[in-house]
Amino acid sequence: MPMPPVVIWIFSVATMVLGAEAVRAQSYPNKPIRIVTAEPGGANDLVARIIAHGISGPLGQQVIVENRGGASGIIAAQTVAKAPPDGYTLLLYASPLWIVPLMRSNMPYEPLSDFSPITWAASAPNILVVHPSLPVKSVKELIALARARPGELNFAIGGFGASPHLAAELFKALTGVNIVRINYRGGGPAVNDLLAGQVQLMFAAAGSVAPHIKSGRLRALAVTSAQPSALYPGLPTVAASGLPGYESASTYGIFAPAGTPATTINLLNLEIVRALNRADVKERLFGSGIETVGSPPEELTARMKSEMARLGKVIKDAGIRTD
Repeated sequence: MPMPPVVIWIFSVATMVLGAEAVRAQSYPNKPIRIVTAEPGGANDLVARIIAHGISGPLGQQVIVENRGGASGIIAAQTVAKAPPDGYTLLLYASPLWIVPLMRSNMPYEPLSDFSPITWAASAPNILVVHPSLPVKSVKELIALARARPGELNFAIGGFGASPHLAAELFKALTGVNIVRINYRGGGPAVNDLLAGQVQLMFAAAGSVAPHIKSGRLRALAVTSAQPSALYPGLPTVAASGLPGYESASTYGIFAPAGTPATTINLLNLEIVRALNRADVKERLFGSGIETVGSPPEELTARMKSEMARLGKVIKDAGIRTD
């Protein structure tokens, strides 16, 4: 029995659409790709440049890193959210991309609907460090001291709402301790005052305190990741040190604008994950306190949702706002 004309037409249109997608996939990429990220010199910039270098050869096109710093990633994110969904404008950014919208209103983008996740590229735990003058050598001892001296201990942060700040706020929420936040304009000044004993403790990016831990100028108590980190063999997790369920780390994701074809996302995922699995790439990032991941796109989405749910309550209860 012959098919009705309308069915033939629908089948023909579907075939043409699929054919067009296949041709588009085969021709991508045919011009340079740009990865938009934060200001030069930071971890976002480093991860973006290593990925750009790793995929430009296999893709046969130049991959350019474009720095759009400031406003906790809002400028970079807005740039990519409004770009054509053709795979030629990507975003590399860490957790503030989806955490900052929990701390302020009138955001120019929505993290879960304005982007197509490509891969969870890397992760960087924080290290809970104290000045050696503080009479504690474990997380349990720190909690006990903080409970015995409410409001007397203070902690440094180098960026309001950044991963180290939220690591400390999560610690406060789960322990109920009263430790006082001291704000600094950057991680460098915060670490310097910790070294000088002006503040007593800090949840710091691993790369920023590693030399001082090795020299004995700072004492490391624990790593904030869910599992022990190869970055610091032998250092226990906060969770295993008396605070079950604790986890905090910077998550670095790479995204395309929402609506980017699945074939393009799949190709980018394949090449980026392949680059992240190279021994030289792992070694270079490892030396900066960053561990490579390389995941399917849906794993990045799950990570974002999990972090937003877990930290959203902490942010609300602590009244953390950046408006």
